[in-house]
Amino acid sequence: MSTDTNDNVRSRSEQRSKRKKTNIILNALIILVIALIVFVSYSIFSDGDNKTDNQENKKTAQTESTKDEQASAQADNDAAKSTGDSESDEEQETQKDGEAIITEGGSDSNVIKTIENPSWEPVGTTQSGEHTASYSAGVDWDEQLKALAYGTGIDEGNMVVWFLGNNNKDQNKSIGTVSTKDKSEKYRVYIEWVDGSGWKPTKVEEINDLNIR
Repeated sequence: MSTDTNDNVRSRSEQRSKRKKTNIILNALIILVIALIVFVSYSIFSDGDNKTDNQENKKTAQTESTKDEQASAQADNDAAKSTGDSESDEEQETQKDGEAIITEGGSDSNVIKTIENPSWEPVGTTQSGEHTASYSAGVDWDEQLKALAYGTGIDEGNMVVWFLGNNNKDQNKSIGTVSTKDKSEKYRVYIEWVDGSGWKPTKVEEINDLNIR
């Protein structure tokens, strides 16, 4: 009888021990599952936050880049405008200072370039009374030659006159074709009479061919 009782007690003890082990294992598994769930959830939310941060960073970088590009473009525009204004001011200042204004081409295809200088002045005259242009040797002729040399910068002693005549039937305007003696410089010169002051050049055209007036 005593032996049976001991066996029963041992059996119950073993059963309790097995239940405890089973409960411990189950609890451990539950804790493990919960830990995995927490870890996975954290990973998902963490990745989402990182992606959001990356997108925000990209947007911020793009915005800053756009602002920099706009600022650079504005600076370039301001610099170009400033340069244009400066060139315009220089051109106006040049005209005010009376420097020659030179342009490519001219009144016809024979013209290489055209020179106009607002600082040109009459060469002076010894004539008095009513003026009449003369195209033969005399005072008026000599004064016209002086105006031609003055406009071209050629010394009268080195200047050959190929033509000198009336310009557009106006008694106060003449046109002449001249060159250096070696023909390295060839010009068509427009001059006009200023009462009491003499002839003055108004326009000089550098030309290719002396035979074309």
